[in-house]
Amino acid sequence: MIKEITNKEEKINISTMILNDLPEWFGIPESTKEYIDCSADMPFWAAFKDGKAVGFIALKETSPYTAEVYVTGILKEYHRHGIGRQLFDAFYEYAKDHGYSFIQVKTVQEGHYKEYDQSCRFYKSVGFKELECFPTLWDEWNPCQIFIMALH
Repeated sequence: MIKEITNKEEKINISTMILNDLPEWFGIPESTKEYIDCSADMPFWAAFKDGKAVGFIALKETSPYTAEVYVTGILKEYHRHGIGRQLFDAFYEYAKDHGYSFIQVKTVQEGHYKEYDQSCRFYKSVGFKELECFPTLWDEWNPCQIFIMALH
C-alpha cells in the first residue's frame, strides 16, 4: 500500500530506518542526514507491507517545470517486489497533477558500482532517459548521471 506522508516526524522516522538499511547507496553519514532532513519538508510517499514502512520516495521541485526524485529507498529484503515502481507511480501522478512538465533524477553513472548500476536499470525501466553526465559534480569517484522524463 502506498500512502502520502505529511507528518514531518513520520517522514524522518521512515527515511532514517530505510536509508540506514542501505549503506551501499547511503554510506556517507553527512549526505544521508541531509537526505533525511531535507525530505522531511518535501512531498513524500511511503510503501507499507503489513503495517511496516518498507520504502519511500520524496519529490523536490528544481524549477516550476521540473520535479526531481530527490531520494528514494526500499528495504533490501523488498527489492525486486515492484515497490519501487508503485512509489514511482505515485510520484509521477503527483508531478503530473501539479503541472510539472519534466521529472529528473540524479544517480551515479552506470559502470562504476554494481549497486548504482541497479539504480540506473530501475530508472530506465520506468521510462527515464539519460540527459547528461557531470563527471565531477559530486567527486571524481561518483560521476553524476542525470536522467529525465517528459510528463504526458
